[in-house]
Amino acid sequence: MRFRPCIDIHNGSVKQIVGGSLRDAGGQAHNNYVSEYDGAYYADMYRRDGFYGGHIILLNPVGSEWYEADLRQAQGALNAFQGGMQIGGGICLENAEHFLDMGASHVIVTSYVFRNGAVDFERLKALSALTGKDRLVLDLSCRRYEDGYYIMTDRWQNKTNVRLTTETMLMLQDYCDEFLVHAVDVEGRQNGVERELVSFLGHENICPVTYAGGIHSMEDLAYLESKGQKRLDFTIGSSLDLFGGNLVYQDMLKYR
Repeated sequence: MRFRPCIDIHNGSVKQIVGGSLRDAGGQAHNNYVSEYDGAYYADMYRRDGFYGGHIILLNPVGSEWYEADLRQAQGALNAFQGGMQIGGGICLENAEHFLDMGASHVIVTSYVFRNGAVDFERLKALSALTGKDRLVLDLSCRRYEDGYYIMTDRWQNKTNVRLTTETMLMLQDYCDEFLVHAVDVEGRQNGVERELVSFLGHENICPVTYAGGIHSMEDLAYLESKGQKRLDFTIGSSLDLFGGNLVYQDMLKYR
């Protein structure tokens, strides 16, 4: 179980937001924290402290008036930690190699592959062949509905028809190196992990998974370690003292 740090970039700034509040129109989001520091500052810190495998997420869509500013932040972060961080947000067949050339260890993909409510296997296979299976992460961020968890796309705004099940994950792991799973309903709310989802992910014998969403105490980490069978890595955003929270970044050093 390892700590995977994050750098979330929105409207050209490093931020922590409430995940379910994100809207493309007007670049709207409910901010938990807006940093005075840039992406390179955080990436250099993670490099010095040996936290590999964290992720940079561009939260504005391609074509947004803020997208180029997001890219500049991401480029600075990747320059500061070459080969040490993954990147996601608007990744597609046309730009995936560019982000890897910029210094990302992996590209993270959701919306390009989960299209029109389903898995577009033609796109998935082409992207996996281009990057190599070992440099592709699939983001299976999901929201709870009455009959289970469903994968969300387009910055968590749109529901797909793809349920997060054992069968789904076994099918998808043939094309990627890891999964990243944000629990959308608790992301950025600092009120505890999505316990049912953690238990499900911890009992699946699948490729590496990083869980994100709601972690706000050492008790949450203890639950994650226990129910996750020590198989789940984790991300902390708004609850980390780096971003105005109460969990101490230095305490994460034991999870390298």
